[in-house]
Amino acid sequence: MDETERRILLAHERAHLTAHHYAFVALTQLGAAANPLLRPLATAVTYTIERWADENAATATGDCERAARTVGKAALAAHHAPARAPGAALAILGRRTPLAGAGPVPRRLLAPPFGRHPLLAATTAAVLATAALSTAEAAHDPHLLLEAVGA
Repeated sequence: MDETERRILLAHERAHLTAHHYAFVALTQLGAAANPLLRPLATAVTYTIERWADENAATATGDCERAARTVGKAALAAHHAPARAPGAALAILGRRTPLAGAGPVPRRLLAPPFGRHPLLAATTAAVLATAALSTAEAAHDPHLLLEAVGA
């Protein structure tokens, strides 16, 4: 690797360290282990965290395509055989995009960023608020029960 490629990889890894990405991944993996319905969330968080670090590396060097090539090169060096998607043989991979065959690393940098979804954010906030209020109510119920018994 040349000096620019090393700077790109160090910026990528520095982004992981300074933003404490390991904590986000650990918490979502723990949540997915406790509730299998959260596995897609854990996958999405891992992807988003990697994209975050990729974008920091691209910003640090000013060359998005070079950053994508460098991170892809490092990913290929780390994994000797490319992983096949489970649905690849049955052609059930979902919608096709121009970057569909590029692999996950170049797609993270070269794909357009995700749009904002205010309805999804509001729904998530409402579900979290309902869960918090339900938990508080459930914690208060034993107190009422003990008062009713006269203890």
